[in-house]
Amino acid sequence: MKTILLVRNIYLDGFKNIGNFVVRNYFKAFAIFSFIMFAVVMYAFVFRVVTGYAFD
Repeated sequence: MKTILLVRNIYLDGFKNIGNFVVRNYFKAFAIFSFIMFAVVMYAFVFRVVTGYAFD
């Protein structure tokens, strides 16, 4: 739980002082998109490992 709170604080501090509205929202959307893509990659990897895929 402590790690999640630390990541949350780092995320909030990273976007606190960005002045331009468009830039701020663009980077927030890009960060969310990146987290979702990372989750998809982790899901695919775990699925391959669990189903016994041969990594040749």
